[in-house]
Parts: sequence; C-alpha cells; structure tokens
Amino acid sequence: MARGGRDETAEHQRLRAAREGSADWRLWGPYLPARQWGTVREDYSADGDAWAYLPFDHAHLRAYRWGEDGIAGLSDSHGFLNLGLAAWNGADDRLKERLFGLTNPQGNHGEDAKEYWWHLDATPTHSYAQALYRYPQRAFPYAGLVAENASRGRDLAEFELSDTGVLDDNRFFDITVTHAKAAPDDICVEIVATNHGPDPAPLHLVPQLWFRNTWAWGRDDRTPSIRLLPGKDGAPTLEATHAFLGTLTLHVEDAEARALFCDNETNDVALYGSPSNRTPWPKDGIDRAVVHGDTSGLNPDHTGTKAAIVRSWDAVPPGESVRLRLRLRRPDHDDEPFGDGFDAVLAGRRAEADTFYDAVIPASADDADRHVARRAFAGLLWGRKHYRYSVRDWLAGDPGQPPPAAERTAPGARNTAWRSLALADVISMPDEWEYPWFATWDLAFHCVTLAHVDPDFAKDQLLLLTREWAQGPDGALPAYEWAFGDVNPPVHAWAAWQVYVIDGAHDHAFLVRILDKLLLNYAWWQNRKDPDGSNLYAGGFLGMDNIGLFDRSRDVPAGWRLEQSDATAWMAFNTLSLMRIALELSRRDDAYGDLVTTFLERFCGIAEAMESFGSQGISLWNDDEGFFYDALVCDTGETVQLRVRSLVGLLPLLAVDLLPKWATTALPTLGTHLSWLQTNRPELMNAVAGTTDRPDVHRLLRLLDPTRLSRLLEVMLDEGQLLSPHGVRSLSAAYRDGFSQHVGDRDLGIRYDPGESTTGLFGGNSNWRGPVWMPVNVLLISALRRHAQGLGDDFTVELPHGSGQHVTLTEVADELQRRLVSLFRPRPDGPPPSHPRDQGAGPLWTEHPTFSEYFHGDTGRGLGASHQTGWTALVAHLICSPDGRLHAPPPPPASPPPASPPAAPPAPASSTPPPAPEEN
Repeated sequence: MARGGRDETAEHQRLRAAREGSADWRLWGPYLPARQWGTVREDYSADGDAWAYLPFDHAHLRAYRWGEDGIAGLSDSHGFLNLGLAAWNGADDRLKERLFGLTNPQGNHGEDAKEYWWHLDATPTHSYAQALYRYPQRAFPYAGLVAENASRGRDLAEFELSDTGVLDDNRFFDITVTHAKAAPDDICVEIVATNHGPDPAPLHLVPQLWFRNTWAWGRDDRTPSIRLLPGKDGAPTLEATHAFLGTLTLHVEDAEARALFCDNETNDVALYGSPSNRTPWPKDGIDRAVVHGDTSGLNPDHTGTKAAIVRSWDAVPPGESVRLRLRLRRPDHDDEPFGDGFDAVLAGRRAEADTFYDAVIPASADDADRHVARRAFAGLLWGRKHYRYSVRDWLAGDPGQPPPAAERTAPGARNTAWRSLALADVISMPDEWEYPWFATWDLAFHCVTLAHVDPDFAKDQLLLLTREWAQGPDGALPAYEWAFGDVNPPVHAWAAWQVYVIDGAHDHAFLVRILDKLLLNYAWWQNRKDPDGSNLYAGGFLGMDNIGLFDRSRDVPAGWRLEQSDATAWMAFNTLSLMRIALELSRRDDAYGDLVTTFLERFCGIAEAMESFGSQGISLWNDDEGFFYDALVCDTGETVQLRVRSLVGLLPLLAVDLLPKWATTALPTLGTHLSWLQTNRPELMNAVAGTTDRPDVHRLLRLLDPTRLSRLLEVMLDEGQLLSPHGVRSLSAAYRDGFSQHVGDRDLGIRYDPGESTTGLFGGNSNWRGPVWMPVNVLLISALRRHAQGLGDDFTVELPHGSGQHVTLTEVADELQRRLVSLFRPRPDGPPPSHPRDQGAGPLWTEHPTFSEYFHGDTGRGLGASHQTGWTALVAHLICSPDGRLHAPPPPPASPPPASPPAAPPAPASSTPPPAPEEN
C-alpha cells in the first residue's frame, strides 16, 4: 500500500522491487552532474583556486578526473556511461553540451548559472522524467555576460541571459528531453525541440554517449569502447561495451542522423601547446566537426570512448517542433525499439507518474499547489547526482599523472584532515549547477521532502553521511567539499525523525542505525564545540553565512571568545531530537531508557547555561529586549552581548518536545531520574520542564517558558522586524538604516539587505541579512506546532504583533505555512511572488515555477541559486502536510515495552534517588 492507505501504484511496485533486489530500477537515473568544472575535486592547483584551475573554457578540452557533466543527462549509478543533450544553433562558437555560468570571482553576487532550464517531471525510479532546456537561436553571449557582470558592483542586480536581448521575441528553442523506462535496462529517450521565435531557424540536435575517463590515471588501464553497428533503414546504432556494465546498445530512429566518434581524452595540444595528444581524436573532436567543419578530430573507424548522434534541420519553421528518438538498452531485448511499442512506453509511464502523484499529493490540494509540489519533487529527484571523491587519492595524486604540488598536503590545507572520506555514490545536491556537491545540512532537509516519494532513498542518504567512509573518525559530519571541516547545524536527527514519521513510523532498524552513528557526532559536538564544559557552544557560521556582525568562523575579535545563541540552541534542539528517537526505540527495548535520561540531563544543562554561564554571569537572553543574542567573552572577563535581531535569536524556540506519560511508566530509569531532578535540582525542572494539561503528556520540555516565548514571538511576528509577507526574515527589517556596535577597539556594523548580498562575506553568493530562507522557516513552523501541543489553545499571541488580533500557536504555524507556500502561488494579476526578475511574464515563463535558494525579504522574489530545488523543495512537504499532521509523533504503545530487570540505576549524584512519583 502507498502512504495514506491508497492502493500501491506501479511506481510504488517498482520502488518495492528495487528495495527487495528483484529488479534494479535505480541503476539508471539523472545521475549525470550539470557541472563538474570548477569543483574542488577536479582542482589539483597549489593555491586551491578551483574556479581557475579548471574553468568553463577548458571543460570541452579536458578530461575530468572524478566525474562528468551535461544537460538533462542520464547515467548509471556508478557514473561510468553517460547520455546527455547537446545542440548547436548554427551561430555559437562551440557546441552547447554543458550549462554556462560565471565563477564566484566573475559574478557580482558570486557564481551564477546564466542559462534557463526546468525539471518538468520525475518519478523516484526515473521510470518517467522530463526536463526542458531553453536554447537561444542567436549566438550565446558568453563574453558579454562575463564583461557586464564584472562591471557591476554588489549594489546592482546580476546581469542575466534575458537581459542581453538574445531571447527577445521568443527567439529560442525549447528542447524537452523525456526519459521513460520500459524495463530497468531499457530506456526510451525522446528529444523534442520547438521553435518559439517568429522566423525559421536552424538547429542541430547532437545527443552524446560517452564513458567517464577511468583509464588515464594509472589506476585501471581497462578502456571501454563505443562502436558503430548497422542500424535499421540506415539509422545508426551504437554499441557500448564496459568491463562492469557489460554491453548496451543505443538505437536511433532517424535514418538522416549520423554518428561521430572521438575519445574522452584531453586535447593537450590545444590546451598546453604539447607536441601531441594521448589520442589523435581527443574530447573536442565532435565539437570541432559540428561547429567548425573540422573532421580531423573524428575517428574514421567509427569507434571511441565518446560518440554523438547528429541530426540537422536547416530551418525549423516558427511554432513547429522537430523530434529525435533514441533507445538505450541491453542487446538481449528483441522487440522493435521504435514504433507503437515506444509510444506505449512513453504514454504508459506518464500515466503511471500521474497516478503516483495522485497518491502522494493530498486530494485537498488545488491545481496550482499540485503543480508546484510536483515540480518541486521533480527538481529534487533530478538533483540526485553521482558524486565521486576520495580525498586520500586526491591529495596523493594519480600514478599516471604528474605529482601534485606539495602545498596541497601542507598542514591546514584543504581537506587534509579528511583523508578517510571516500564517496562514490548517488547523492542529493543542493543545486545541480551552482552547488554540485553535497552539503550535510542541506541534504537533511532534502530527505524530509524525499520521504514523501522515496523514503528508502531518504533514509539511505541520511545514513550515507554517517558511514565510516563519510563521517570523520572523531564523529564530525562532513560539511561540503570546499571545507569538510566547517560546521553545519546538527539537523540530522530531526530529519531522521521526520523521515521515520512520514514513512509510517515502522522502520525501527533505521532509527537504531542512525542513532548509533549520531551518538558519535553528539560526542564530537560536546568535545570540540564546548571545550570548557560550560554547555554553551561555538560553531562558527553554522550554515547561515553572513548573518552576524562578522564572520563567526574566522573573524572573532582577538582576545575574545564567541558564545553563540544559535550554536547552543542547535545543540538543545539536537539533544531533544535524539531523545525523541531514543524514546521511540524504547517502545521495543527499554534499554534505550538510559539514553533518554542522558539526553534529558544534557538538555537541562544546556537550558540552565543559556540562562547564565561561568563566572561572568552573562545571559544570552536579554530581558530588556526580549530576545536571545550571541555574546563575546574577553580574556579579561568582560562580556558583551551582540544585540542583532536575527534568526540566531529565534533558534531557542526550536528546542521543544513533549515527554509522554507512558514513558515515565514504561521506563523505570526515566521516572527515577525525573524524581531525583525534582528533589535535588528543582531549578532545572522549573526552567525546562513545564507541566501541561494534556492527559497523555507528562512534561513540556522547552528552552522558553511561556513568558519568554511570548516576548520572543512579539519580535518574530512584528512585520516591521522579522515577519515578512512570505515568511520569517533572516534579519530584522528595523535595520534598514543599519546597526552598529562597538566591541573592544572595533566598530562593527550590519544592515538589512532584503535581496542579494551587498557584502563579499562567504563569496557574496548568498545572503542571510534579510531574505526569507525556506529551511529555517519550516523548523520554526514545526516547533510552533510542538509548543501548541504542550501549551494548548489558551496560550495566544498577537498576529501580526500590534494588530490586536490574538491567535493560538497552531494558527501562527498555519499562517506562516500559508505565507511560505504563497511564494509559489500565482497572484490574481500576475506570476507568483517568487518569480525571478529576469524571467518573462508570459506563459512560456510563468508555467515553470523556479525554486530559488532564498527570497526577497519584502517582495518574495526568488534570488540566489536558481535551481535550489533541494531545500526549497520543502514547499512540497508543506503542501503534502497542510495541517502539520506529519510533524506529530506516533501514538503511544498499546502496552509498555517488555522491561528488563536491571539493577537500580546509579544516582546522578551522591545522594540516593527517591522512588519515582506516581503518575498524575
């Protein structure tokens, strides 16, 4: 059965077959990355400048070491064989075979893709998927985009492709690529290009099939091959042979198509002026032949490791479409590759995708919300990419290549402390072009949305980053390839719980596995980020880049120590998330009760520390202003609160949970421990364990008592400060004219920037000084629902603050959820608020929602990475759980778990704990 009790769909059956191992429906998918150039793993430079070491202008000439890239691509899950779209409009100076964008130094707001493409549809097994690439009919303005953006300061908007005028009058082709699987090893591919311009225009469709270069590095010299076979009615057929994959055949329907061959090898002559190449037919041979008419780089024997199918049209009439069909399959399929059977596969898989999403998206969602959710799921599923990176091998260099510079292994050099990391997996990416590498906290949010459509993959992703080849030996989770040692917020446990609940709350083995590994990570936080044992934590930027008065990772004023409100709140939140998992596991094994009491005690300590810490006696809570702030502690004992109202100060709200009454009955150690705390440390119980009127809840665990919660929400729900029309801002709008504070011998300042960043902190390509960010808003909504469950409907706040309208916390959560989803809902007079500035207002643009990285703090306009369907896909999670029901824990057990009869647990102090109190 599918979730919600509906009949199991065909796609659910494929997912089950993949899980059980009866059919490998996951072998082929959208795993070809959109960008490999400019990544850390391809960088072998001495200075670590990945953008300069392998730039876009080298990508068509150099063989990649660790992966490949392409447009709307298909690949096996090991990244060996790739099939991607390429095209030529008769005007460009190169084949369009990969997406173009600016590097971080080139962009006035950091790296930025300068293309338009959308993910139209996808199922979890990639049984059906569609993507659209918008290709200009005029020459692509590569140099103009670089020059104009270089001339602009951070106070100006990015100069985008549509701003150049090349798309005026709709002078572009929309090229739609459809994948449909007839079987796990039989994929139908249809490429349809439509001329939306007013005049006939030439077009060459050049889909390419190639092997990742695994043979040039001195580690495995086995070389695969692609060769030409006779096709039906003169149409070319390609045969690809690989030592691991075996043999596959690419059939072509069109007899007017021709096949070209070269090798996926670097053109050393063109790049470096070398006297010769490893092969006479290097990587750019097809590009030279199609674009420049130079066939000297093509293998005349029609074989190689890279091949292309070329189909040309001299003039596609306006409004007309042209089509090219391919079929990649094992040679043992003996049915006709094209004709009625091909049509039936496309139509059948499309219908099955419709049925699948009918089972996933609630029937209560209207057509607009269903469209948004399905597109969000599509982008998230297309964002699964093959990621290969062995840090040890990368640092050492390859036997078949020159030895890398010694600077790369110097102490403190990039990722030298992460030699144990060795990944070769399909991983969910934050953005397939701008961030073509995993980020641990991004991925946790991806998994929450993925759980609605593919809970197996969601669980595997969370577990993957805790495996011994990813997680550090000290328990740290890798942040991202630019600096694996950076610290991301600890949201893994929260995400694991969400995935568990969305999946039906039945996979206890998953919780056991994830908890075991997250205990190591918890110890790392304790030992590394709370070095003095104060229960107050540092952590650096913690994913929220430039939110502070300074770079919190690297620019703390000399002689000062930073105590972070958000780092401490994150750990309180993480502690309760882990406690929730331990509680759930104690249903079947009461031995987990010991972990419950451990996490309860840790949470109490953190809560007390947030009140005041150490001999300085400073509180992170400012009672005059009703807000939490970071604090600087000087070596001399001086302390200063950094009084900036931002998401940092709201994060203590996240640390909340309900302790059910069944737990104190079923777990003797828990009842005993609570009794001991009540007798010996009553200040802890009064501070963090409020009582509740709910008959099924023993305690409401929270950092904020009702008074502080009310005061904090006054700021959060003030439309002049943090509440925007489309969610909670990252920085108070009260700082439109700036805010400054003197610390030591420095004057530090910050200003509300509702749009793109006007500072260069963290590369300047993201901004936490005003915009709305989807992930933290979703956490706030989830926490508000937990507070509401504990405090009940008698607790009300003004919404908006100052309006005189009092509502319950459930209603606050509902309104925030409505505001977030409204980012994507069309307005009566035009496109949705999130519609980017540079995209047109007509239906050719507005039918394609864009899931941007973040949103303007005043208008909701989409900003940053244009395909951040990763965590922004959380909008689909909100649409699929409109009343927050999926945030709730499972019901209590019908009967207490079988109890072990251990000896009485040791007291947490020297006194003997009294017996547990009876339930009230």
